[in-house]
Amino acid sequence: MNSKRNRSRKKGFVVKTGIFALLTVPLIFGWSTQTPEGTSYSSPPSTVSELRLLYDLTYMKEKELIHDQTILDAQIKMIREAKDFVVADIFLYNDLYNTEKYQFPESTQKFTDALIAQKKKLPDLKAYVITDEINNSYGSALNEQFRQLEENGIEVIVTESSKIRDSNPVYAGYYRTYIKHFGLGGDGWMKNPFGDNGPKVNIRNYLRLLNFKANHRKVLITDSAAIISSSNPHDGSSYHSNIAFQFSGEAVKYLLETEKAVAAFSGTEIKDVEYRYNPEEVRMDTEVQVLTEDEIRDKILENIKDTGQGDKIDLGMFYMAHRELIEQLIRAADRGVEIRVILDPNKDAFGFEKNGIPNRQVAAELLEKTDNKIAVRWYLTHGEQFHTKVIAIHKNNETILIGGSANFTRRNLDNYNLETDLMVTIKKNDPLAEEFRAYFDRIWENEEGIYTADFSEYRDDSRWKVMIYRLQEKTGLSTF
Repeated sequence: MNSKRNRSRKKGFVVKTGIFALLTVPLIFGWSTQTPEGTSYSSPPSTVSELRLLYDLTYMKEKELIHDQTILDAQIKMIREAKDFVVADIFLYNDLYNTEKYQFPESTQKFTDALIAQKKKLPDLKAYVITDEINNSYGSALNEQFRQLEENGIEVIVTESSKIRDSNPVYAGYYRTYIKHFGLGGDGWMKNPFGDNGPKVNIRNYLRLLNFKANHRKVLITDSAAIISSSNPHDGSSYHSNIAFQFSGEAVKYLLETEKAVAAFSGTEIKDVEYRYNPEEVRMDTEVQVLTEDEIRDKILENIKDTGQGDKIDLGMFYMAHRELIEQLIRAADRGVEIRVILDPNKDAFGFEKNGIPNRQVAAELLEKTDNKIAVRWYLTHGEQFHTKVIAIHKNNETILIGGSANFTRRNLDNYNLETDLMVTIKKNDPLAEEFRAYFDRIWENEEGIYTADFSEYRDDSRWKVMIYRLQEKTGLSTF
């Protein structure tokens, strides 16, 4: 009798241990993924020969909605002037959206046509497009634009997302362990989540989407220049407000290396592509650094911590939720730093209405914890987004600009997404610094148009939403 009872207990122990292992081991995988080689990069301080600030703005003027777009045109011009190579790394590159409700410019096709035309004009042109699997609706078949590119000799590299850290580790651990082995399946039967003009998808595609990971970069490099941007050549994003830096010179060489690294861990070697610059052509009193992944966070924190009485910070952001950055902004305000923040109200997302998380809760915290020392305004969107990601730190004798693809969130700054920003250090009276201040003052003060509204316009004091956003930011169980 005792031996049977002991065998039963042992069997129960083995079963319970097995179940425990099946549930817990995937969590270990999810929390322990590492950053791919060549990412989390900070270039040496570098020179540039030319440097431009570009921006897109959608706003109201005399009851008319104005779309002032410049970034895509600059990208198209660069492609048309390329002679040796083009390397693009773009997060959103598709024409999928709700066509029954909206009508957008064909931005993706315009970018695609420019690449194809230049390749036909110069058959020896080396052209690569690095992108994210979101554009294939998390399936295995290339979207229409990618098929066109490959048919014309332009190589499309879909980033190997399994090599990227798991930003949603609670789910991703189970996905890696139990689900991914079933593949992506064939033809779908379910509605495409990104637009009614997209291909049908299946449950495996939706399950892959829930990993919430991305190559979120927005980079264009040619043999003559580069652009680091917050903008995607994506139909549904055509009217977003964005910023970009266009530059040439030494820094482009380092930027190109960061893109070769993504191609390499995704299984493709970018061959015979080198950027050459004239070291004697240098923009005076200008230093830049190419930053990716958590190096963006570290440089932002370093520069905020270095501010004091009399310094100023101007910040424009689509998503803001990173706890350490929020805390450092609050401390800077307490030190006497003048801080202005323009945020997207987080209400519009490609035809879907959002609930204001996380920006409305963060804005309330910034004002509450500083006794309104930090000034916050909302960008007034009209279905599009204030998609800008930039911070400017104005000190006594210099201005530091950091901008590009990275939102101020855990996913964007803590080595989960792939991101690229440019940090620019210039004299305070540099024409570029003055241009940025004029840009920011324009939308802050509503000069020659209506861009922004007072904090009270989208004030939200819901404690419940604060709890939700904090949980989402901490765990990765969100899309921001």
